[in-house]
Amino acid sequence: MKQGTLIKTGVLDYQTAWDLQKALHRDRVNKLAQDTLILTEHPHTYTLGKSGHEENLVAKESMLNQNGIQVFRIDRGGDITYHGPGQIVGYPILDLHDYYLDVHRFLRDLEDVLIQTLAEFDITAGRVEGLTGVWVDGAKIAAIGIKVSRWVTMHGFAFNVNTALKYFGNIIPCGISNKQVTSMEKILGARQNYADVRDRVAQKFSEIFDVELKEREFEEVDAA
Repeated sequence: MKQGTLIKTGVLDYQTAWDLQKALHRDRVNKLAQDTLILTEHPHTYTLGKSGHEENLVAKESMLNQNGIQVFRIDRGGDITYHGPGQIVGYPILDLHDYYLDVHRFLRDLEDVLIQTLAEFDITAGRVEGLTGVWVDGAKIAAIGIKVSRWVTMHGFAFNVNTALKYFGNIIPCGISNKQVTSMEKILGARQNYADVRDRVAQKFSEIFDVELKEREFEEVDAA
């Protein structure tokens, strides 16, 4: 079994998390760090991927900023998505040379992590043909968008646990106008134990990627 690092944080602003990813990616490319899974939670934030369309941000950005909601244009694949409290955001920094040189398989394995996690709570989740992410009865419960550079991954998934779904109303999520979003809380009719769900995500990630994750404390990094 491969060895890796697990970093769990509380609510972390998006820029700090992005800086952490970039630093870990750089170190992983240079063989100075192990594979790492970051599991975090963001304040209200919208991110627009490199293939995103500005018109999918329905609300005025100036209005969002006045309400303390930031918008980031970032270097992952995919269109626009929402991050906020109650959502588990996972950022795997993996060197795919140690796994397989197949980006599509990596995406499917990330989906499987969340599909198997949801099964632990008796929620049947799956895929929608032609679309990335994890779905329950035609509604998206997890968005996935990644970047792979020199076969080392960045970015990852946003998994709705206790997420306030009204914030998706400011965007056309992932640029898909005819699909709904959902959360574990909505499906099960009650707020979920966030820490418990997060731990199960980490366990399923470890099983699917065959990597033993040892937790270490989060430290802010210099991403220069």
